[in-house]
Amino acid sequence: MSEPTQSRRVHQSSLIRVWLGGIVIGLFFLIAVFAPWIAPHDPLKQDLFSGLMAPFWLDNHDPAFLLGTDSLGRDVLSRLIYGTQVALIVAFIAASLAALLGTVLGLLAGYYGGWLDTVVSRLVEIWMAFPPVLLSIVLVAVIGTGLHSVVIAIVIIDWTRFCRVVRAETLVQREQEYISSAVSIGFERWTILWREILPNVLPLLVTLLTLEMGIAVIVEAILSFVGLSVSSDQATWGGLIQEGRQYVHSAWWVMSLPMICIIIAVLAFNALGDGLRAILDPVMRR
Repeated sequence: MSEPTQSRRVHQSSLIRVWLGGIVIGLFFLIAVFAPWIAPHDPLKQDLFSGLMAPFWLDNHDPAFLLGTDSLGRDVLSRLIYGTQVALIVAFIAASLAALLGTVLGLLAGYYGGWLDTVVSRLVEIWMAFPPVLLSIVLVAVIGTGLHSVVIAIVIIDWTRFCRVVRAETLVQREQEYISSAVSIGFERWTILWREILPNVLPLLVTLLTLEMGIAVIVEAILSFVGLSVSSDQATWGGLIQEGRQYVHSAWWVMSLPMICIIIAVLAFNALGDGLRAILDPVMRR
């Protein structure tokens, strides 16, 4: 197979991943935005006489509850829809803030070096020595439950992921000839850092950001599962899993359906990130 043909196939494959990931994430976004109009029932409304009703593809189902009900008679479909709001809010806000903090520190440490690089590198090493999930649970337990606490915990934990990668790439870019040319014609350091190096780091940063969004969805689900995310009466995917595990043998759908939502969301974020990296990176386009 010739190199141009192989390159075109790689590009086409990347476009497919971008489209598939983007469409799925876009659907989740629309579901989250229009949840009050899409959800067939109030996600908090209880009906103990309708508890653990089967979804539409099983016998003895109720057409009013397409995906069945949980132990308190709450509509599973409506709770999944409203759970999408929490998952995407955490994914976009927490991942973006972690990326911002980690990128700034990584760029400064990689370009300026010296004592700043030493301090940031040692801080990253210390931070990454702690198990991330355990540290997130401890942080939320100390800060207090709530959506803001989940976002803060994810930012505090995962900024190191961006900082380490951006710092390493900045060190590579700093030695390139275009940086020497920019210095020779009198560009200031800040100008070189933000206008020359940052654009070359962006393809890698986009990939990390989308991957981090998927990780944020998982972390929020874990915290909801152990009761350290939003209030217990608010619908979350992790909360649904925690509720459904008690009835996994008699009502498996209560636990399985939110797990499927998490898997689809994470795979969509990963596909989008991989596709964008291949399309945006000039080296991979050749």
